[in-house]
Amino acid sequence: MSKLDTIAELIQGQRGKPPIDKWHPDLSGDIDIVIRSDGRWFHEGGEIKRHELVKLFASILRREADGDYYLVTPVEKWRIQVEDLPLQIIDAEIEPDRIGVLTNVDDWCILGESRPLVVSTDSDSGEPRPQVELDHGLSARVARPVFYRLVDEAEVDGGQLWLQSQGQRFSLGHTE
Repeated sequence: MSKLDTIAELIQGQRGKPPIDKWHPDLSGDIDIVIRSDGRWFHEGGEIKRHELVKLFASILRREADGDYYLVTPVEKWRIQVEDLPLQIIDAEIEPDRIGVLTNVDDWCILGESRPLVVSTDSDSGEPRPQVELDHGLSARVARPVFYRLVDEAEVDGGQLWLQSQGQRFSLGHTE
């Protein structure tokens, strides 16, 4: 059994995820929580260093149609600030037919139709800005070392780099 088979079993067996898609409380207000572009969480200016607490907050985080991010419970909804994307992709497991990626809050997902890899280009620097789309309107920025590993595994076709996972093709950008 491959590591991705094990990861797939973990994904299917993940329990205890809050059903935040069913929770629709009124806005309670803004809370002084900022997720920095490097994925670190801050509350009232101090970094939240307890990983389990960050994981808990991330489990009740969603982005709504207004573009804002909220921590949601059955009875409260608090707006927070996000500098770039709220999560980071920090590792990947690559097999010929699928690619699993790990977020900074210990969630695995497998790239495919429901979890696409999207690479845009920064208009100022020209650098690639890869991200993986997740549930609840969230996305995760792919860390540079992980992106380099994905590029190493990509195939060139028509002047572009391509990855494939679960029958889906993802462009990583031009080869130049």
